[in-house]
Amino acid sequence: MNLGLHYKNQDHIFDEKEVNGVPFLSYPMLEETGIVNHGFSTRLGGVSKGCWATMNISTTRGDDPEDVRENQRRIAGAIGVQPEDMTFTNQTHTTNVAVVKAGDKGKRFQETDGMITDVPGICLVTFYADCVPLYFVDPVKKAIGLSHSGWRGTVGKIGKVTIELMQKTYGSDPEDIIAAIGPSICRDCYEVSGDVIQQFRENFDEAYWPELFYKKENGKYQLDLWRANERIFTEAGIREDHIAVTNVCTHCNPDILFSHRTTGDKRGNVSAFLALKQMTTRGV
Repeated sequence: MNLGLHYKNQDHIFDEKEVNGVPFLSYPMLEETGIVNHGFSTRLGGVSKGCWATMNISTTRGDDPEDVRENQRRIAGAIGVQPEDMTFTNQTHTTNVAVVKAGDKGKRFQETDGMITDVPGICLVTFYADCVPLYFVDPVKKAIGLSHSGWRGTVGKIGKVTIELMQKTYGSDPEDIIAAIGPSICRDCYEVSGDVIQQFRENFDEAYWPELFYKKENGKYQLDLWRANERIFTEAGIREDHIAVTNVCTHCNPDILFSHRTTGDKRGNVSAFLALKQMTTRGV
C-alpha cells in the first residue's frame, strides 16, 4: 500500500502494511528474525473522533474509552496479537525499564518508559507523538525490549539501560540484538534550547557533537535524536549492521502520524508494538 508518507531518504527501512483496513509500519529487519509480531501504528484505521482521529489506543489523552478499546482490538488483529495481551507503559520521561513476567500481562507500568520480556504472547506497547521508539529483539535468547526515548530519555541513555537489563536478565549478547529506531521527530524539525544541548554535551563524547546538533542564528539548536540513539546502541555493543534507523519523521507527516510539535496536547498517540510469537511444536 501507499500511505503517502514523506521519507527522508530512499532507504528501505519500513514496509507499509494494511490488514483489515488498519495500516501500520513494519521493519523488514525485525520481521526477518522470525520470532516477533510487531508494528508501528498510524493515525489511520480506527474509530476515534475529533483531535484523536482515528487510531489512538492511549487511554491517557482524554479519548472515549470505548473507542480506545475498539482501536486496540483493531490494531491487535492487524499485527497478529491479542488485545488482552497488550502490556503498557505510563511514560514520564524516565529511564526506568520494567521486566515483564507472565503475570504482568495486561498491566500498565507506572513511572516506566521501557519494558523487556522473554514471555511469548505478551505484547509490549509504548506511546509516541514525536519521541523516539526503540525496539530490541534478541533472536538467540528469545527476548525483546521496547523503550520510549524523548530528549530526556536519550540524555539518560535509556537504550543502553534497556540493553544492559536484557544482558543481566536474559544473558543477551548485545552483538546478537537486532535494534530499530522508530518514527519520531527528525533533526530538521527538532529545535531545542541551549540548556538541552548542555546536557547532551555533558553526556556524549565531544567527537559526536557535530553530528548530533548545530547552533542556528537565532541562538537555538537543531538536535538529532535518531543519531544520538544510534550512537547509544553502538556504544552498548550492538553491531551497526543490526540497527535500522527510521527515515520517517512524525512532524513531517502530521496527517498520518500524531505530532506534539504540530498540534500540542490536542491529539492522540501513535504506538509501537512488539511481542514474541507463540511458537507451536507439532509431534511426529
